[in-house]
Amino acid sequence: MIHKASAIAHPNIAFIKYWGLRDEENRLPANDSISMNIDGLTTRTSVEFDTSLQEDQLSLNGDEITGKSLSRVQKFMDRMRQLADIHLFAYITSENNFPTGAGVASSASGFAALALAGTAALGLDLSSEELSALARFGSGSASRSIPSGFVEWHTDPDTGESYAKSIAPADHWHLVDCIAIFSEDHKPVGSQAGMLLADTSPFQAARLQDSTRRLEICRSAILNKDFAALSAITELDSNMMHAVMMTSKPPLFYWQPGSLALMKAVKEWQSEGLEVTYTLDAGPNVHLICIPNTFDALIERVSAFPGVINVLHGKPGGPAKLVPNEDSGTSPN
Repeated sequence: MIHKASAIAHPNIAFIKYWGLRDEENRLPANDSISMNIDGLTTRTSVEFDTSLQEDQLSLNGDEITGKSLSRVQKFMDRMRQLADIHLFAYITSENNFPTGAGVASSASGFAALALAGTAALGLDLSSEELSALARFGSGSASRSIPSGFVEWHTDPDTGESYAKSIAPADHWHLVDCIAIFSEDHKPVGSQAGMLLADTSPFQAARLQDSTRRLEICRSAILNKDFAALSAITELDSNMMHAVMMTSKPPLFYWQPGSLALMKAVKEWQSEGLEVTYTLDAGPNVHLICIPNTFDALIERVSAFPGVINVLHGKPGGPAKLVPNEDSGTSPN
């Protein structure tokens, strides 16, 4: 057993979204999904086991975490302890260099980094597929932050095996994700709670029935670097997911007025020849995917757009990976 390990992981943006569960206990998604890791946006997590602890302790961005967020992490740590057959508790420190809980997939990078650091600290040597399968129990989208680049999360309907694999490396296609930040506030209804309402929407069944077609179009667009095809299917999939959200019981309105205004602006920019597309996760912030030649013009427009308080950006990112431990001095209390 190593006792302490540190890892970094990137959030990802899904072109074909995961929303809803067909098996809550085993965290099996209602549909497969495809995403891209976002380089430059990073969660760094350290896990240090200590025989003096009576329970896991969590620090996020320098703040001690308690309540439901801590319980969620402790439950995930229990799964790792069971795998290793070791029953020690840990200090967990995690830091994001981007907004947490605002629809920028902080839970994806957070639980991916935690899965890798935690298993390494316990002396477990898991394959990428095994890590991805584990990470989904913390956050479904975390399974996609384990492999590199462009990633597909697939569930075998017969065996129930569910993990993500890279369908193209990070350097396959030099796209850029520009994220227009309208709010850095933690969303009132998190993704885990929200997607449990998916089946209450009359649109969810139609969305799932069409998912295989959308996946095939998206996968082909990525492999063939067909931006027009990627743009059309990405926007459609995002709109479909938010239609389900807005028609669930109770309805979930993650968009803000600025979000919708920017989506409408993107359609105008496309008519002017700008190669850009939009997609939104469960939050108000808008991901604008573009090619490098479009980046400068896009950044100029988005930075000046009403209501945008910050613009983050990143190219396709690599896999979750172990990094050297930082000397923490004394353990937190």
